Amino acid sequence: MKTRLSLVVCSMLGAAAVLAGCALGPDKPKPKVLEAFTPQIAGRMVWSHKLHEVTFPLVVQAHAGVFTLAVDDGTVLAYDAATGSEVWRASVNAKLSAGVGSDGRFAAVVTRAGELVTVESGQVRWRKLVGTSVSTPPLVAGQRVFVLGVDRSVHAFDAFDGRKLWSQQRPGDPLTLTQAGVLSAFKNTLVVAHGPRLTGLDPAQGNVRWEVSLATPRGANEVERLADLVGPPVRVGDSFCMRAFQASVGCVDAERGSLLWSKNAGGIHGVAADEQYVFGSDASDRLTAWRIANGEVAWTTDRYLYHGLGAPRSAGSTLVVGDAKGFVQWLSRDKGEPLLRLETDGSPVVGAAAVAETTLLVVTRAGGVFAFRPE
Repeated sequence: MKTRLSLVVCSMLGAAAVLAGCALGPDKPKPKVLEAFTPQIAGRMVWSHKLHEVTFPLVVQAHAGVFTLAVDDGTVLAYDAATGSEVWRASVNAKLSAGVGSDGRFAAVVTRAGELVTVESGQVRWRKLVGTSVSTPPLVAGQRVFVLGVDRSVHAFDAFDGRKLWSQQRPGDPLTLTQAGVLSAFKNTLVVAHGPRLTGLDPAQGNVRWEVSLATPRGANEVERLADLVGPPVRVGDSFCMRAFQASVGCVDAERGSLLWSKNAGGIHGVAADEQYVFGSDASDRLTAWRIANGEVAWTTDRYLYHGLGAPRSAGSTLVVGDAKGFVQWLSRDKGEPLLRLETDGSPVVGAAAVAETTLLVVTRAGGVFAFRPE
């Protein structure tokens, strides 16, 4: 099903018009009333913090029991997942447009001026201008830092000294998204999105190894034909599953560089996945589970219509998703039935939840950091 969305053009990057994001128009329907239910699982907030607001595409990283995140004012910090105590904190002294990427040692963010800044143990290690605007959190992997620009250029830097290793610029449609794209690693391959195509690159030199199209752009104008892949992608074994903006959901075999399946599906946020299902919401906030083996629909629910759902997260036997009013919903992954609902600070949940061991972390637009744990 194709969903038509109203898009706002906010800036120009060379010849590339950049879309600020998507929102339904002024006649957006009222949210469906949340049904009352008896919680089927137990959980509670175990710690929280209040930081500066978050208005850029944030992906929280979890490594070895530590959450790494960043906020608008340029603060980058790490929390112990078990206790909520601060492990380290750094300031890059500039507002951010993207972040954070981390391998557990180095953490990388990009400022609004297009400067890539890498932090180690709370100290800024180096800074380098990328030469383009960035909305996708950098990828730190294999002692390198990779950056994907909104103009679809890809850049590689040495993680230790910031030396630029290579850059790649490929042709594509001029219209692009300012939300997070696809930038990930698979064995010794860099996996990156170029519009609706997923591309496997040699991380040492940037050469193309394979390329797969997840969607075929259709429409009467550039906005309707926009089908950029939306990150972050979800890896399950050798498969990467993701969404093509307002067009489709699908999975790619990254070992072979081949498309496994793709299904028409409207929506603007990233997906979640586990060994059985791929989960995602459409522009009306209807949640759907597709079978990861073949893309067939397993279940769908309209319980959260027009609640402003963000990207979901698969956590054990549950699916977790936040909404525009700061609620965090736990659902059964097999049927989509509500299991638990907890509150944060009333502002929208930013991105997907992060999980470290038994702790689940969500961040809100107002800068609230909330850790939950099952009981």
